[in-house]
Amino acid sequence: MKKLLFVVLLITGLSARAASADDNTVLDKWLAAQTKVQSWEADFVQTRTFKTLSQPLKESGHVWFTAPDRFHWELGHPPKTIAVRAPNEMLLLYPKLKRVERYPLTEAAGPWREAMGLLEAGFPRSRQQMESRFTIVSQKVNGNTCDLVLQPKSPAARKMMPRIGISFDTQTSNLLSTSLEFADGSSMRNDFSNPVLNPTVDEKMFSPDIPSDYKVVEPLKKVK
Repeated sequence: MKKLLFVVLLITGLSARAASADDNTVLDKWLAAQTKVQSWEADFVQTRTFKTLSQPLKESGHVWFTAPDRFHWELGHPPKTIAVRAPNEMLLLYPKLKRVERYPLTEAAGPWREAMGLLEAGFPRSRQQMESRFTIVSQKVNGNTCDLVLQPKSPAARKMMPRIGISFDTQTSNLLSTSLEFADGSSMRNDFSNPVLNPTVDEKMFSPDIPSDYKVVEPLKKVK
């Protein structure tokens, strides 16, 4: 489970203060802009930090997204890992290892379903949708950047990821970064650049052909 969360991500305590009227205006403007996002793609740099390592690990890649919840992440050039969310399953492909892991979403339950919800945090369709899953811990505006810190409401989700960070541009509503804080103190951050709003995305991106020489495994079956 943890390996999957570190790879993806698309892939995101109670607040000590109430959000001000200005805070709500900034957030509502961003949320309204998300309803216009039908597809999106961008370059990204992923930074992973661990307590056991003195230096963070960095890798670049590219991500494609189509509403409401499909994504295709490629980490590395050429890709070392490819993560794909299709309508009914999640795929993790490792080209060098000639291996693919399948996670059927229709069979997923408990923490796994909660984790998938966290991975979609960067593109909420409404305040109601966001607040049904998260508590807003803090919201800060610095120049043209708004930084949100969210806490999952689900206890199962909080055990895996206590907090999620989202940063966006208050003028353009572009998603700037997402970050995940894990229970063991490690973290993962994705910083986005060169975004393209509503590009034409080939449907095959979300249904990749699996080469015949790849080993296909279904990890969830091992933990049932």
